[in-house]
Amino acid sequence: MSIVVRFTPTNLTAERYDDALRRHEDAGVAFPPDGMEYHICFGSEENLRISEIWDSREQLEAYGEKLMPLLADAGIEFSGEPEIFEAHKIVKR
Repeated sequence: MSIVVRFTPTNLTAERYDDALRRHEDAGVAFPPDGMEYHICFGSEENLRISEIWDSREQLEAYGEKLMPLLADAGIEFSGEPEIFEAHKIVKR
């Protein structure tokens, strides 16, 4: 069953987000990774949030092991764990 993941970084700006994407490329980390169905970055330029849909929690966790050091290097901080929900239904256009 797919999961919905909502991240609430405490200091995610457009500049830090773009830097994190560059760090993915520099480190050879695939983006989007296996299992990520959707990635949505939204909010104001100085206060962004992320929501994602994943095929499984295991794939999210495997990616997280690669992701978290990249985010730390980019100066992105979190106040806690992401919210994770099982998806009841996903409709694609």
